Amino acid sequence: MSAKKHSLSGSLDDQLDEIVELGLMRHLRELDSPQGVQIHVEGSDCLNFSSNDYLGLANHPVLKEAAINAVEKYGVGSGASRLICGNIRPHVELEETIAAFKGTEAALAFSSGYAAAVGTISALLGRDDIVVLDKLCHASLIDGARLSGAKLRVFSHNDLQKLETILKWATRLQVEETHARRILVITESVFSMDGDLSPLRNIAELTHRYGGWLMVDEAHSVGLFGEQRRGLAEAFEMHDDIDIHFGTLGKAIGSAGGYVAGNATLINFLLNKARSFIFSTAPLPAAAAAATAGIRLIQSEEGESRRQRAWSLIDHLKSELLAQGIVPPLTQSAIIPIILGHENRARAVATELLKRGIYVPAIRYPTVAMGKARLRVSITANHEVEQIKQLCRVMAETMNEFPEGWSDENSSQT
Repeated sequence: MSAKKHSLSGSLDDQLDEIVELGLMRHLRELDSPQGVQIHVEGSDCLNFSSNDYLGLANHPVLKEAAINAVEKYGVGSGASRLICGNIRPHVELEETIAAFKGTEAALAFSSGYAAAVGTISALLGRDDIVVLDKLCHASLIDGARLSGAKLRVFSHNDLQKLETILKWATRLQVEETHARRILVITESVFSMDGDLSPLRNIAELTHRYGGWLMVDEAHSVGLFGEQRRGLAEAFEMHDDIDIHFGTLGKAIGSAGGYVAGNATLINFLLNKARSFIFSTAPLPAAAAAATAGIRLIQSEEGESRRQRAWSLIDHLKSELLAQGIVPPLTQSAIIPIILGHENRARAVATELLKRGIYVPAIRYPTVAMGKARLRVSITANHEVEQIKQLCRVMAETMNEFPEGWSDENSSQT
């Protein structure tokens, strides 16, 4: 027994050594505070510019009250999967709220966005089908596509010409084969690591021209785009052009979980076929109740006020970066990536920023491509202008200390 354990450890140690050599070693940092603009990380107070809590709802009194009330009435755990005895009223109310919010016939809530992506894609597609993804789609979408067993094709980021080439190939297969193939195109509305937008109208037109279904991940656009803050599809007035509305409950909505929304047939199918839904204990009642409260708050006057404040602060950030000699990308979201290049440089800059009271972890491979390591700066409605000025000043100083081309392989780990 001990020899086997030793052999396992030795093998894993070798792989960990490789991760260290590539500048990709990670470890967890403990936060001893609520999610917010100011957090307490490993004994130090710092400004947080890394959260997806875009509207600042994760610690909002309304969401906390909803969660507390749910615990008092329904307890902590759900006890079983939704299809056994875990389908508690907060889950039903959440799905009704999501469907009304997204303007669809029905919705299905999952324990996480990852579970929603993997369960949905693998339920809809099989080995005779075709799934087409943008190159920069989230890992959960890629994993769902792989697990489905469908033929996987990837088009270059936002490359409509490449997408059409793939769709033409897919339709030829439909004609040549004796059985029809399903074609599913997947994209994000706002891309999580680059902060740029998808050309949704063009993608929808191409997808439907070639007989495909369109699935859009609105995780990073809900709360910030559209008159009712429903996401980029609403802002582009193309809600009905999307077959599968996908998103998460742990970003602007302020809670945790994932969802799929669409017509009743789709939702009934997933309820019966999505393995990550069927075989998972139901989400905590408190999380479901908090998510319902978050969606309702987003639709309120306060939700619109928070959205407007977030966009104002985003503009301040871009102006301050330029004033410090840092040229921000031409993005239109709350995500501002500062590309640093080498993994060790990004790690060193992030480490120094933390020492100076700024929390912006380095984003490295495999989250982004090798050599494209970055600081992913994100803004929430709870930030202050003076805090943004402090961020930009300290970031400029730190980037000058570790200039382009710096790649000290002996730098400290983050």
